[in-house]
Amino acid sequence: MAERVIPPLPTETLDNARRLRQSMTDAELALWYHLRAGRFGGFKFRRQHPIPPYVVDFVCVAQRLLIELDGSQHSQSVDADRSRFLERAGFRPLRFWNHDVLTQTESVLARIWSALHDRTLSPTPLPRGEGLDR
Repeated sequence: MAERVIPPLPTETLDNARRLRQSMTDAELALWYHLRAGRFGGFKFRRQHPIPPYVVDFVCVAQRLLIELDGSQHSQSVDADRSRFLERAGFRPLRFWNHDVLTQTESVLARIWSALHDRTLSPTPLPRGEGLDR
């Protein structure tokens, strides 16, 4: 069996992630309290996780779910570009305003819970001979 080789992360991205972990916002700290150490339904989350060229606020790699917290400094067009890039990389981004995390925590956690348990099933093909006639 071939060993999976993971290329090293760009130093700048890694340094940025480390710096962001040390200076988390109040909203990030509040949400991290609920997500860390498998407290949230046993799901493992990482904080300030590098996905070059970006560093995402929180990610559950097993579910390919990203959580991004936005403050007043965020630009909708830049965030949209970032979300498209992350979606193309196979992730499902969820965005919340910092204010909502701090004032409506239960609602934010409910949306995250719902996203983690969203089991969109792919359609099962009909047996041969059933369905539309062609």
